Amino acid sequence: MDNIVEIDSNHSVARFAPDEAALLKAAEDGFHSIVNFRTNQEKQEVTPEEERRLAEEAGLTYLHHPVAPDALDDELVDDFRQKLADLPGPVLFHCASGKRAGAMALMALAAKEGLSGEAAIAKGQENGLDLSQEEIGKFVKGYADRKSGA
Repeated sequence: MDNIVEIDSNHSVARFAPDEAALLKAAEDGFHSIVNFRTNQEKQEVTPEEERRLAEEAGLTYLHHPVAPDALDDELVDDFRQKLADLPGPVLFHCASGKRAGAMALMALAAKEGLSGEAAIAKGQENGLDLSQEEIGKFVKGYADRKSGA
């Protein structure tokens, strides 16, 4: 699938909000779960409820974990990490542009692997997801440092 950033073999980020065809393609490409970080307040072609139905019809496990950039905190990320642990992989994360999805994927990976904030941002950059100049990137760095003890 085009416009997908692979963070590692089990976690990828879509730089778009998938429609029915993209969900079917994700299942065909071997993904087992989809995580939607868009909030209910965002303008959406496919609502989270409709996306859940379409994903499940395609054979995917679906998680809606809304993240508003201005409401991002450690508790929200920790809660997501607990839910992520129960999802069958590989997992495809998405929001509208991939920034929130990428940030959440990088923070989950950093916490799991003990990566510092700099290492988490570098991991994203290595894979084509550069959050270094984004406001959300500052949060990613801080979260990873707090969880790794850096």
